[in-house]
Amino acid sequence: MNEKFPEGKFMATVKIGAKGQIVIPKEAREMFGIREGDSLLLMADKNQGIAIQPFAYAEAFWNAVSGMKRE
Repeated sequence: MNEKFPEGKFMATVKIGAKGQIVIPKEAREMFGIREGDSLLLMADKNQGIAIQPFAYAEAFWNAVSGMKRE
C-alpha cells in the first residue's frame, strides 16, 4: 500500500505479533512526532473501534469528554 494520501492523512495495515505488539509505520510516527520511548494513549470502544494518540493529547481529550457529559 504505497499510495499517496492527502496531506495529514495516512492508512496502513499492521500485523499483531506474538506478544500483541504492533509496529506503527514510520509515516504515521513522523506525522505525529512519535519517538522511541514516548507514551501513547490507547482508547477502545467496542462499537467505534480502537484509537491510539500521543499521551500529550490525553488531557485535551479528557476535558472534551468531560465537557460533553455536562451538557
